[in-house]
Amino acid sequence: MSSKLKVELLEPDQWQRLREIRLNSLKESPDAFGATFEAELKMEKEEWEVKFTSLDFLIVSTGQSDIAIMSVEVLDGDHGATCWIGGCWSDPQYRGQGALRALFGFLDEQADLKNWGRQGLGVWADNEDAIAAYKAIGFSEAGEKQPSERQPGRFYIHMVRDSVVN
Repeated sequence: MSSKLKVELLEPDQWQRLREIRLNSLKESPDAFGATFEAELKMEKEEWEVKFTSLDFLIVSTGQSDIAIMSVEVLDGDHGATCWIGGCWSDPQYRGQGALRALFGFLDEQADLKNWGRQGLGVWADNEDAIAAYKAIGFSEAGEKQPSERQPGRFYIHMVRDSVVN
C-alpha cells in the first residue's frame, strides 16, 4: 500500500484537517498521548492555527482519508536532537501498511532544508508496539526511563534517530 500513500506538510489554513485527525488519534488511543480528547475538542480555530507557529504537521493520506499524523518541532533537544517528533499516530486499520515509514521518509527528504537531521521523541515505556515500530525505522533508546509530569505514575523513554538521506 505504501506506493498509494501521500505525505503532506499542512499549512495553517488546513487547521480543520489537523483538528479532525488529531481528535481521532486522541479518541482512538487516549493512553498514547499527554493531551486529552476533551481538552482539544474545546479548542477554537485560533488555538489550532497558533499550533502552526511552532510546529510542522505532517499528514499521510490514501487519497480519500487522512490516516496518519505527526508533529515536528525544530529545537536543540535532548540527546543531540535537532527536532522533536510529537503526536505520532496512525489509524489502526492502516497500521503495518507503510504510513510510519512514509512519514519518516518525508522527514529524511526534507532533513537538510528543515533541520530535521537528528530526530528525537518520547514514548511511553509500556508502549511496546510503538517502541518496536520506532526501532524498525532506525530509532534507538537514549537515556533512562523518566517519570511523566503530566501523567503521574507513568514513565517514558527518549528515542533518537539520524536522518537517512535517500
